[in-house]
Amino acid sequence: MISPSPEITAAANKSKRVLYVDDMRELREVARLALSRLGHKVDCAPDGGDALQMVAADLLAYDIVISDHHMTAMNGLELVMKLREIKFPGKIAIVSSELNGDVAKEYLSLGVDKILYKPVELSELRNLVLEA
Repeated sequence: MISPSPEITAAANKSKRVLYVDDMRELREVARLALSRLGHKVDCAPDGGDALQMVAADLLAYDIVISDHHMTAMNGLELVMKLREIKFPGKIAIVSSELNGDVAKEYLSLGVDKILYKPVELSELRNLVLEA
């Protein structure tokens, strides 16, 4: 078995700064706990408006924003549009239980890095953050 190079191992183990956005408190908490246990710094927001304020306060504060699509105040699509307007330089991922084809195409046209469908396995979430 060939071991990965020290550079690859170091990159894979690098702590990431994550903003997880979901209107369901339980899902935010599961994501926060799971990713924090891997050494990542995780902040959470209950909707797109709060997330936008957090990112706008410091564009370099997060390596990745992971957002739900369905939220009441500002949905994921609106959040992604606003993040693009303010030129957020990090990765953006969407997690949703359902997206129709047109909405998924809109996300992709905005340069979203990944779309995951709920229920998301913790290993998928971990890999998503490691790729950020």
